Amino acid sequence: MSTYSEERRADRAADAEQRRIDRAAADERSVERERAADERAARLREQERAERDRTRQARAAARAVRRAARGEALTAGNVYRKGTLALVTASALGSLPAQVLHFVAISPTLLPLPLAIEGAAWVMAAGVAYADERGLPVWVRWLLRSLVVAAAGFAASINYAYGTHLPGLSASDARTAGIGLAAVTLLGPLLFEVRQWVTTLSVKTGSSEDKARRRHDRKRRHQHRSIALVADRLVSAAPFGALSFEDAFARAWEIETGTDEPGMTPKLHERAARSVAALAAAQRPAQPARPRVGGWLRRRRPIPLPAAESVDTSSNRSTADLGVSAPRPVVLPAPVVVDVVKAIEPPRVRAVAADTARPRRATGRVPDAARSKRPVRTADQLLDEARSVTTDWPAADLTAEAIRKAVRTSPAKARVLRDTLRAERSTAPAEAA
Repeated sequence: MSTYSEERRADRAADAEQRRIDRAAADERSVERERAADERAARLREQERAERDRTRQARAAARAVRRAARGEALTAGNVYRKGTLALVTASALGSLPAQVLHFVAISPTLLPLPLAIEGAAWVMAAGVAYADERGLPVWVRWLLRSLVVAAAGFAASINYAYGTHLPGLSASDARTAGIGLAAVTLLGPLLFEVRQWVTTLSVKTGSSEDKARRRHDRKRRHQHRSIALVADRLVSAAPFGALSFEDAFARAWEIETGTDEPGMTPKLHERAARSVAALAAAQRPAQPARPRVGGWLRRRRPIPLPAAESVDTSSNRSTADLGVSAPRPVVLPAPVVVDVVKAIEPPRVRAVAADTARPRRATGRVPDAARSKRPVRTADQLLDEARSVTTDWPAADLTAEAIRKAVRTSPAKARVLRDTLRAERSTAPAEAA
């Protein structure tokens, strides 16, 4: 019985421990579920917040784009261009109906005339803009402008006549209406031409850098005309686009002045060399001034130098000829100036040739008259000398250059000797046979 009771107690304890473990596991699972739910809710809130931020940023960017577009649209240039086009449209709408009514009143078949007249004025005005864009000659633009003026003037005269004959108006009102219609007719082409002129002028003017570049090009062409002409010729001679004007100008500068540095000329190079030499001379340490002595030293006679050895010749002789080593120059301190008198020029000593067994060498090119004439050898002497020199030579070594160096003669005579020696060697075996 005791054993059974103990087993039952052990079973109940094990069941209790298992229930406790199960409850702990269930609690842990519930905690995990709550943590996962909280994390999922936090992620959703973060995503919603990020979505709201992106939406806010997108709206801000759209507002900035619209603001920039409005700013660009409201600039002076855009307002001027768009306002001019609006005024031109209003001018065309104001002048065309009067012309249509005028010609239709005459005959319905004349309806295309006002369209043709007004269209001709505007097409010619557009032609002026196209000519400015393409950079056509000036006469083409003025021809188109004259056609614009002719068409617009004819249309203005028609509108003036129509306005002055409107029924039910007084004379002053009719004249005012005619002038207004004529002015509106002329105002459209005039405003369009002014707009095109301002646009072309602004493009030509450009930025300050473009102005400076054009000013520099004009100044360079004015100050260096010859070099600019050579550069233009080089550009025109090369294929299109293969050589730029800057490279051509650098080559032209080297061709004209001989220097590869633009801006430098032979005269400027000479001046620069003189300046460098002057600067080097100024930086060289100054020689000590010749001492000025009193009158009591003027009466002293100069010490005579030996006749066989002068100052100049002794300095030119080598130490090997003299048999002694050259002494070092002794620098004496400058004496104290005792009186201010005129410097005394030392007496000049004539140079005398030194007595030496070595013959004197020429210091320059010896003239032809002073040279000793070399004896001229005859053809037989040259042949005998060549035979004696080339006795042991193989036939392959009998060349004119080798014979010329061996007997020291001219190339022509060496070729004659070569042919003679070869002929002798070729006939010698035949005679022996």
